[in-house]
Amino acid sequence: MAKSFDVSKFRKDLTKSISGMSAGFNDPTDWISTGNHALNYLISGDFYKGIPLGKVTVFAGESGSGKSYICSGNIIREAQKNNIFVILIDSENALDEAWLQAIGVDTSEDKLLRLGMSMIDDVAKTISNFMKEYKVDYGDKDQEERPKVLFVLDSLGMMLTPTDVDQFEKGDMKGDLGRKPKALTALVRNCVNMFGSYNVGMVATNHTYASQDMFDPDDKISGGQGFIYASSIVVAMKKLKLKEDEAGNKVTDVRGIRSACKVMKTRFSKPFEGVQLKIPYETGMNPYSGLLDLFEKKGIITQSGNRLKYITQEGKEILDYRKNWGADNLKIVMQEVSNQFNEGDDTATLAVDEEDGDTNAD
Repeated sequence: MAKSFDVSKFRKDLTKSISGMSAGFNDPTDWISTGNHALNYLISGDFYKGIPLGKVTVFAGESGSGKSYICSGNIIREAQKNNIFVILIDSENALDEAWLQAIGVDTSEDKLLRLGMSMIDDVAKTISNFMKEYKVDYGDKDQEERPKVLFVLDSLGMMLTPTDVDQFEKGDMKGDLGRKPKALTALVRNCVNMFGSYNVGMVATNHTYASQDMFDPDDKISGGQGFIYASSIVVAMKKLKLKEDEAGNKVTDVRGIRSACKVMKTRFSKPFEGVQLKIPYETGMNPYSGLLDLFEKKGIITQSGNRLKYITQEGKEILDYRKNWGADNLKIVMQEVSNQFNEGDDTATLAVDEEDGDTNAD
């Protein structure tokens, strides 16, 4: 009888001989909420899981679409709740401490490190040096013993190449001749490879510009397509006007924004699904914003006259006006949909049409 192959020795020798290689699977174990249950679900398939550690996530959108609010605000706040240390790289020099604190971010040094830098090369060197030290200090430890770290890069679009700086100093602005897209692609690709088997992740924001293609009207993400391929999750965002008061009544003045989010790429749920999130200027985003529309579009919650109806698994009817559908009722629906998923019931799948979230501004 042939002797069985000793894969453990082969794996050990292989990982030692090739630097940067890991053996086995590295499925995400640590997730950070985006601060919104509907957006969490579209990204990960779970109402309470948003972005994972060990991956690179990009939120791209026009100015004022809520990118920094979600990434530098909500995600940092939720990461800190899970004892994840955050390294915030601010390339726009636009994130004020008072604004972060107002959203609920803890800006103390033991919770958050803010770095102001604008050069792609500097960011790459900083992350590379950090990961080298991280591997030396914690590479031999179990996953549970390694500290959890999240890089937040706000934003990719404002970062510079050495060519940009050199031309500015000479007063000869010719453009970077395509160097920036290549540098961004290299940055994201290296981060994906470095983070994969460790408790380290990255979320970055980027800019978009209007499409000139009448057959493909979605806004285009700046910086080329290379880093989009390298990213694990890509969310496109669009700014719409919010003309509602706190009670949901229509008003003529603008009270905030509606952030139309479409998940362009994800390996954890169905891509090209969208939701509109309301972000009032006075109160900020409700974590249940967009959830009622998501359930209604897929028939989980149905129209009954001028009210909305849901039948629980126990046969109890929840019937109320749209304005009265608050957190208590939505929690019940969320829990039952989650239970159906855990039981393998295909009827619990919530797929939003590809056109959702593409509404033009008022």
